[in-house]
Amino acid sequence: MKGGIRKIFSEIPQTYELVNHILTFGLDIYWRKKTAKLAAQGNGEMWIDICSGTGEMASYLRRLAPRKTRVFAADFSFPMICKALKKKDASKIIFIHSDINSLPFPDKTFDLVTISFAVRNINLNRERLVQSLQKIHRILKPEGRFVSVETSQPRSKLIRKLFHIYVRLVVKPIGQLISGSRPAYAYLSQTIPRFYTADEFAEIIREAGFVEVAFQRMLFGVTAIHKAVK
Repeated sequence: MKGGIRKIFSEIPQTYELVNHILTFGLDIYWRKKTAKLAAQGNGEMWIDICSGTGEMASYLRRLAPRKTRVFAADFSFPMICKALKKKDASKIIFIHSDINSLPFPDKTFDLVTISFAVRNINLNRERLVQSLQKIHRILKPEGRFVSVETSQPRSKLIRKLFHIYVRLVVKPIGQLISGSRPAYAYLSQTIPRFYTADEFAEIIREAGFVEVAFQRMLFGVTAIHKAVK
């Protein structure tokens, strides 16, 4: 499955950000910036954005980070990293070609780990997701911060149903049309309805060993920011 996901993301780096902006009416930019501001509040000298894709979150973090803070970005897709390297902030970010489950860092390396709209891609099942989050826990220093922004499930059954209809009727066809990749947006549209509620994901984060887990829902709960501490 990992190889299939890697192939999917190798097909879409050139249009990935454009599709995200169109499908969310630009709200994904706001969500990422809001997450970056929340993540940056704790300072620290070592930050990393994992599953960084085209480096949007890493770029926002770099702009908010103290001058002495080193900002890393890790992703398993080399084409995505190549796209990220074209950003104007790229020269100030350390890029790592690595899967989340084989991050090449010693224990207790980072003060901050972020991930944006990628937890769904490592959610092969609940047990595997907990294990992946434990890999994040490993590389964090004591009292280090984990911050995630991800799609979620609205509490209102009506809004949830409308959200899922939008994903099926708009996200999949529009994503395929703009990107030219049918497998990519067929896959991505399937991961959204299957993902957890904000409360469920918070419990999974706790299972991975984190404490002080908190979250805030956005846009009627279609997206949520989670923050936790090692």
